[in-house]
Amino acid sequence: MSDMQQRIEALYRSDLRGCLLLIVCLWATILFVLVMTWPYIPNMGIRAVVAAAATAVLVFNTAAILAMVKHYKEDKDFIYGLDIKNADAFRNRKS
Repeated sequence: MSDMQQRIEALYRSDLRGCLLLIVCLWATILFVLVMTWPYIPNMGIRAVVAAAATAVLVFNTAAILAMVKHYKEDKDFIYGLDIKNADAFRNRKS
């Protein structure tokens, strides 16, 4: 594997870890807010709407993040190659 491919893989793995961390934080935050506010929602109809909205936010945001990761995997040579080339050019310009 070339040096460029190793750098691309390292950037992709870093982004993958970041996305997974964001998904975990998203779920933890939404579920925490839902659990903490649940006792203060007196009406069962409103509880159902709040639960449905929380579910929709979790499902759609998780799906969007996973779609982004899939796109990054498909085009990682272009996406990360461009980032690496620009970072190298910027670093060479500074020195």
